[in-house]
Amino acid sequence: MGFRNMLSFCPSPNFRNMFQVVPNGLELECQHTIKSHGGQLARNHKHDWLILLLLVVIEIVLNVINPFYRFVGEDMMTDLKYPMKDNTVPVWAVPFYAVLLPIAIFLLYYLRRRDVYDLHHSILGLLFAVLITGVLTDAIKDAVGRPRPDFFWRCFPDGRDEYDQWGNVVCHGKASDIKEGHKSFPSGHTSWSFAGLGFLALYLSGKIKCFDRRGHVAKLCIIFLPILAACLVGVSRVDDYWHHWQDVFAGGLLGLVVASFCYLQFFPPPYDTEGWGPYAYFRAVEESRSNSRPVQPWDGTSMQGINREQTAVNSIVDHNLDSTFDAMESGRRFGNKRENPLQITAPLLGSM
Repeated sequence: MGFRNMLSFCPSPNFRNMFQVVPNGLELECQHTIKSHGGQLARNHKHDWLILLLLVVIEIVLNVINPFYRFVGEDMMTDLKYPMKDNTVPVWAVPFYAVLLPIAIFLLYYLRRRDVYDLHHSILGLLFAVLITGVLTDAIKDAVGRPRPDFFWRCFPDGRDEYDQWGNVVCHGKASDIKEGHKSFPSGHTSWSFAGLGFLALYLSGKIKCFDRRGHVAKLCIIFLPILAACLVGVSRVDDYWHHWQDVFAGGLLGLVVASFCYLQFFPPPYDTEGWGPYAYFRAVEESRSNSRPVQPWDGTSMQGINREQTAVNSIVDHNLDSTFDAMESGRRFGNKRENPLQITAPLLGSM
């Protein structure tokens, strides 16, 4: 057997099919766009959008109020004297890569597929993931009040520390710096990053069928890219001395868990055979199938004729069987031989 024939048993994979984003078959069966079904879909989820507005208000309130000012003694300052630095990842950049970037990818996918359910539910799920994570993060921040690693220089910008009679710090720094200095646990940058980019990773894994059991491990590179970006944001928070490593770990875990819950509200798990589409799309397909099934008209006259024919057939069968059984019981003879009951029954059954 030649080498070329041997290779024919192992055909080379199609790189385009390996990263195929658009499935065939069921996906092309039902296309609902923003123009055709967008308004109705938004009305059906109006309560969800109202809850989103409520979450925005709660998030604003949690950032306005002061956190719990935890006791900070002189002996605790050993781990809180790291220098104050600017953010490597500014606060204003977080919504861009955690919210706007995933939404842009959702829009690109919509332009290809024209599926309003996928667009609406992906945006709604992403916003819920980010806002729920933000509310939980800031609520925990305010309740815990853990000092940041650079708390000493926030509290004593001139380097001269002062304590009261109970040994607690008496800060004379800027009020805004002191307020932020008590918001270390958990990391908000990290939780938001894992919420937004984690949701994007789940979304992409479903669209490219990452877990289709075909062994295309290269797909994992696409999935791990958003996760890697979120991890680097978390590392920058420790490098900037804004957070302890425990703050970053808790923030990442919180964001990823919330993103998973919000994603699974609208989409099947990525390893599912239907993980490429939202639940609402498959419901729309079932509804379109049920509406397109032909309904047989009800003809009362035809049914009456069928019933009459069935009644006549049943009467003939009953009459023939009664005659046969009577003949068998009386034991009558034809000629000099007793008639075989099977010979009597066969013609009667044949006439049926």
